[in-house]
Amino acid sequence: MSSSFLWAVGAFFIVLTPIILVHELGHFWAARICKIRVEEFGIGFPPRAIKLFERGGTLYTLNWIPLGGFVRPAGEDDPNVPGGLSAASKKARLFVLSAGSGANFIFALLIFWVAYMLGSPAVEISDVNPGSPAEIGGLLAGDIILEVNGQRAETSTIIITAVNENLGEEVAFLVQRGSEQIPLVIVPRRQGEYDPTVEGPIGVGLRFSSTGNRLMRSPMEAAQKSASSVWQIMYLTVKVPSMLINGEITAQEARPVSVVGISQIAGEAAETSVNNNTLFPILNMMAFISVALGFTNLLPIPALDGGRILFVLIEAVRGRRIEPEREGTVHLVGMLLLLGLMVLLIVQDIVNPIF
Repeated sequence: MSSSFLWAVGAFFIVLTPIILVHELGHFWAARICKIRVEEFGIGFPPRAIKLFERGGTLYTLNWIPLGGFVRPAGEDDPNVPGGLSAASKKARLFVLSAGSGANFIFALLIFWVAYMLGSPAVEISDVNPGSPAEIGGLLAGDIILEVNGQRAETSTIIITAVNENLGEEVAFLVQRGSEQIPLVIVPRRQGEYDPTVEGPIGVGLRFSSTGNRLMRSPMEAAQKSASSVWQIMYLTVKVPSMLINGEITAQEARPVSVVGISQIAGEAAETSVNNNTLFPILNMMAFISVALGFTNLLPIPALDGGRILFVLIEAVRGRRIEPEREGTVHLVGMLLLLGLMVLLIVQDIVNPIF
């Protein structure tokens, strides 16, 4: 059994389970606030293992599949159930449906804040490809990147974004080399001037430095950086299609992943944290996945929270509800399609692992 498999399994429980549980807790708390009856709150997915207890009309259960949890509100698709979700006002339904993603965003903000308070490891050049813009500009393996275009290079995302947004233009780097701080100018290659399946626009590898963490100067600075990181993730997620079309990223880098692929990525981050004696990589990845889950669930796709929100918005515009049976059919078809896609992605991530 390979170590990467063990890291992926460990990350599945350490990273994914809390993120999904937080999402469901968001729905649960919002339903409670809106006086919507919740029939069951389950830890893990069915089949049910045991009934834990019952409180406030809600049955709390422990289930066999250890992947987060679920909330089962009364009357989810039936407006005739008193005190149920569908019978609630449009504002209440919008609040409950969006609260899961909201909880994920808040969770990500807190995780990023902790990560930045603990300190982010410096980003180091691991290797420089011969003849690349990095070599021409003077970058060397072992250089620690301090700034890129005047912005503190606290994560590899900041560096990659600055490079991709300035293809064919000068990008100012400030690097630490031994005891010296050296300014360098690199000109990233444009699309078609390099093979993105082999190397990036400047031709370097990046890794976390083992020379120590960069500590924030204050909790407020860490909070500002946390909010900026959440925004950057959402911005890059929206920008992925255009980056793919423009050749800024490869199809392999932009490919959708299943829970298996996410576990592989989180496992790599966990291994990096252990090897570099810093929590930042695993916390950073945990926050990233939390934002991605929250953002994805808001997409207007049937069966997802965003799809249900879309139906509520349509109801608000047209002044009357779409027939519950018709809406339920749409969500059922959407769920079947999502399950089919999930199976395909799981097979892809097993046959062709992320790493």
